[in-house]
Amino acid sequence: MKPPASITVFTRRSPGGGPGEGLRRLIELAGEAGVTVRVPPDEVAKHDVQGGPGVELDVELDGPTDLALALGGDGTILAAMRAYAGRDVPVFAINFGAVGFLATIERDQLDDGIRRALRGDFEVLRLPALELRTPRGSWVAVNDVSFHRRQDLRVAELGYSVLGEQVGEVRCDGLVLATPAGSTGYNLANGGPVLAWGVEGYVVSFIAPHTLTARALVVAPEDALQVVNKSGVDPVDVTTDGRLVCSLDPREEVEVRFRHDVATLAQVDGASFYHRLRDKFGRLTR
Repeated sequence: MKPPASITVFTRRSPGGGPGEGLRRLIELAGEAGVTVRVPPDEVAKHDVQGGPGVELDVELDGPTDLALALGGDGTILAAMRAYAGRDVPVFAINFGAVGFLATIERDQLDDGIRRALRGDFEVLRLPALELRTPRGSWVAVNDVSFHRRQDLRVAELGYSVLGEQVGEVRCDGLVLATPAGSTGYNLANGGPVLAWGVEGYVVSFIAPHTLTARALVVAPEDALQVVNKSGVDPVDVTTDGRLVCSLDPREEVEVRFRHDVATLAQVDGASFYHRLRDKFGRLTR
């Protein structure tokens, strides 16, 4: 890739500590390389960043940038990918989280990772997303769209259809629709299948289904899926990538569609999907 002229930074929600040190190191190395570091308002407040040559403070995310650099775990990386969805801005991620499945580089390679990002020494992987369409607006999810019963209410009753054909109706604590990138998250915890990056399609799985017949389903990429709240009384919460975005009222239906090449993730040599799968989840079992 062409070396970036500007980098916009994202860090994990908890301030200070490793991400703050990483941001300071990024500013130092970017200054030496003549690369501008763009710092959004919440990052300025989080880390008390000082302005100076090559550092732009309180920038808007919709402004021009060549690269996003995420210092955090998967939540931070997803926030950066959503911010630049459809804009062809790669996200170079250095893992400061617990798992960091989407991370390009691990924390102990901080300097090497920053220098790679500054040189443009990486390839890009284009990832799909899911578009949630509701009467109250639309949202993009890089990992997953999920429907959850509220803690103080009864079990959810959710129906789902593909191409207008009802496939199932399940009493459960929730339902998850996951992209291949998101299939190693909530979906995997539900016992759903892992979809390798590059697989065309998305998976439906269930949170604590109250039946022995509920099975995960992989849906073809061009097939829209509708989810309906079958309850006549209780609403259901709807999240995208773990963020609450709206509720699904009783008898209300929404639609989810697969979208190709929405997000762009930086990749370095050896950071294949299968390497990540072995390294991240194999390591957690030891």
